[in-house]
Amino acid sequence: MSYALLHVRWAVPAVTAIMLAACAASKPQIAPPPPQPPPLDASYDWHVLLIAPFGSALKDIPLAVHEVLVFRDEAHSASPVDDPECYAVSGTGPRFLTRSPSSYLLCFNHGKLSRIEATVRLPQNQSAQIVADACALWRKNAHAPISAASAGPERSEGSAACGGADGGIAYAAHIEREPNEEDTQLTIQLDAADPAS
Repeated sequence: MSYALLHVRWAVPAVTAIMLAACAASKPQIAPPPPQPPPLDASYDWHVLLIAPFGSALKDIPLAVHEVLVFRDEAHSASPVDDPECYAVSGTGPRFLTRSPSSYLLCFNHGKLSRIEATVRLPQNQSAQIVADACALWRKNAHAPISAASAGPERSEGSAACGGADGGIAYAAHIEREPNEEDTQLTIQLDAADPAS
């Protein structure tokens, strides 16, 4: 009798282990989700270029600036009275797309900030991905995406990357590739909805 009882004590755990192994083996294996790309650096957001609200006076700009002459062709220029006065930052402008802009202009119409334009140089082998990531972020955050062609003055020397509007500010990004340069340039232009206000 004790032999039979001992046999049952060993048989029950063995049967239980076999059943648990069979249950575990029959579950379908679910592949883990693909890893998410790391979040973009905060400098990818074009809002970092707004060092002062549109409509600010030159004296309210928190950076040292110097006046620059901007040449526009007559086809895209309104009247000479409406041509803005533009200033470049003396020193380094705000970091954009993890880089210091090679050009950072603040333009004033009737004494009020109405346009900001920044250009960054991107490595040609990474430029397509950087621009795609930036445009995707801007479109995701924009309240009214629009085509880059209608987001501001056309640029014959560059191709449109993306454009839109957010909070009364229109943005338009353009890619420029110089024939003998290794880098690609991305220029973004921010315009106030009503520069005269």
